[in-house]
Amino acid sequence: MQLSEQELVRRDKLKKLRELDINPYPADLYPVTDTSKQIKEQFEEGKKVVAAGRLMMIRVQGKASFAQLQDAEGKIQVYFNRDEICPGEDKTKYNDVFKKLLDFGDFIGVEGELFTTKVGEKTINVKDFTLLSKALKPLPVPKEKDGKVYDAFTDPEQRYRQRYADLVVNPQVKNVFVKRTKLFNAMRQFFNDAGYFEVETPVLQPIPGGAAARPFVTHHNALDVPLYMRIANELYLKRLIVGGFEGVYEFSKNFRNEGMDRTHNPEFTAMEIYVAYKDYNWMMDFCERLLEHCATAVNGTTKVKFGEHDIDFKAPYARVTMADSIKEFTGFDITGKSEDEIRQAAIDLGVEVDNTMGKGKLIDEIFGEKCEGNYIQPTFITDYPKEMSPLCKEHRDNPELTERFELMVCGKEIANAYSELNDPIDQRERFEHQLKLAAKGDDEATEFIDHDFLRALEYGMPPTSGMGIGMDRLIMFLTNNQSIQEVLFFPQMRPEKKAVAISEDAKAVFEILKKAEKLELVDLKTQSGLSNKKWDKTIKELTKNNLAKVEKTDDGLFVGVI
Repeated sequence: MQLSEQELVRRDKLKKLRELDINPYPADLYPVTDTSKQIKEQFEEGKKVVAAGRLMMIRVQGKASFAQLQDAEGKIQVYFNRDEICPGEDKTKYNDVFKKLLDFGDFIGVEGELFTTKVGEKTINVKDFTLLSKALKPLPVPKEKDGKVYDAFTDPEQRYRQRYADLVVNPQVKNVFVKRTKLFNAMRQFFNDAGYFEVETPVLQPIPGGAAARPFVTHHNALDVPLYMRIANELYLKRLIVGGFEGVYEFSKNFRNEGMDRTHNPEFTAMEIYVAYKDYNWMMDFCERLLEHCATAVNGTTKVKFGEHDIDFKAPYARVTMADSIKEFTGFDITGKSEDEIRQAAIDLGVEVDNTMGKGKLIDEIFGEKCEGNYIQPTFITDYPKEMSPLCKEHRDNPELTERFELMVCGKEIANAYSELNDPIDQRERFEHQLKLAAKGDDEATEFIDHDFLRALEYGMPPTSGMGIGMDRLIMFLTNNQSIQEVLFFPQMRPEKKAVAISEDAKAVFEILKKAEKLELVDLKTQSGLSNKKWDKTIKELTKNNLAKVEKTDDGLFVGVI
């Protein structure tokens, strides 16, 4: 492992601390009495306190120094006076330990008394301090000069990989996750107050069901059977309705072995709820009240900012049928049309389609391309064609439709709900139709029939309405984050490339290239300002270390980041 100069210096300090008989990682309980927030809110001049946290700033001024202590609730200023910390002849603790052997990022505990500085800053006058944990790697702390911030820790990839450092140096990031917890607590309270029961269902399943998605596959050695990571918990929750529960919900980790982008992560959190003796009309009313309650609990208001849009989660929400939506934005009426007619309409509208797509998929593509993005304020899209909803009850007034809604916000779906299909014969036929679509090449159709679920339905399931909400996407809206990675503590990332030792010239050229991702070779050479000899050496160094690649196209030679 190659260590930086600062890392070597910190290890040397670690050695010196041990030589002074100071344990840099003590096991003892440290008796904290007050947090930074409590000190500021309940401030009393002269009050004795014991606090702990990271050293985030040190200003040494001879015999006296100021520093900043950061804990889970904020920061508090601390004042170190040599003669108060070391009242006797031996000044080692201040002169050597504090001034020379402590660093930014070290955890310390302080005992002292509160006072207010001449400029009005609430401060702890330290009488004694204890090193609680020595940091061996320097934090990526931003530098500030003349009101400008330099070297801020803002690179998304580094922030997501090193979330622990991100949370320390960008405290505002923590607010997103505090709000995320508030959302879960608010939703849970709403369901519990309604009398519904929180449950847990299997993550490892013999058949991936409840949604159309590519699963992750694993193997159970003792049983010698393949198992699938849960893509949805729907079929298990419905089994519980069959078993006599009248209202169940679950916050579940789901896993889908599909693409990743700003709104999709392979591992995500969903909430699903099923209530007996209800239908999708009741669930729409319930959903409106739920989200109004959650928005208020998280932000203190139903109004949120998302990008350039002002969204209001206050009920009621607009309700538009799928057919009316497509007709409004394309002029094409899907009602009563055959698969061939809908395919031709999609082609005429410029929607990309292929022969594997059945009627439901074609309609879904038209809606996604031409309609979905128009719904900014919360809007229920209702009454989906039967081909799009294999687990949903046939519409009571139109056998071509189902009793389903999706809630759209800013062109994205955040909730999906049904009047649940409880006819076991109809359900079996729908599953068999999905198998035909899968055989035809539709990779979003299910390739499995869950015979145990069908057996459960044959025992009888009462009329039921169910709803699923993507929790990650919902908290994105409530915290004004465009990327799902911002609302996940540890989003999935590509394997980290090993650090490569390269020359300063290569580093400078690579930084130029990273900002553009791809540049014409001539432009990159010009921007680098290197001589021909240095340029040749530098570009060879970058390609040899698999940091960049040169591609020849019809438009010329381009250099891209690998």
